Amino acid sequence: MLFGAAGRIETAEACPNVAPEPARAFEIAPAALFAAYRAARAGGPRPIGHYHSHPSGEAVPSARDAAQAMGDGALWLILTAREARLWVSARPGAFEPVALAVEDD
Repeated sequence: MLFGAAGRIETAEACPNVAPEPARAFEIAPAALFAAYRAARAGGPRPIGHYHSHPSGEAVPSARDAAQAMGDGALWLILTAREARLWVSARPGAFEPVALAVEDD
């Protein structure tokens, strides 16, 4: 999961993938999602999206990703062996690219 505010990813946390075929799809464990939102309500970091990899593909949303996009403004960071690209779920079933800049702290 990705956490942050105002278009800034501040931290990322790995979550279990409970998809029936985890090598082909991802589904964040519901317990991890509930825990993240509970923590945010208690003043913790706010969930703003998630990341996953396309190990043998491109860093663009797949048809499966599009089917899961809710149009809620969530960020989707997609990683490959060579690149990382950021997308926003702009409307159900569709993504728009978002500039990704890495800052040194």
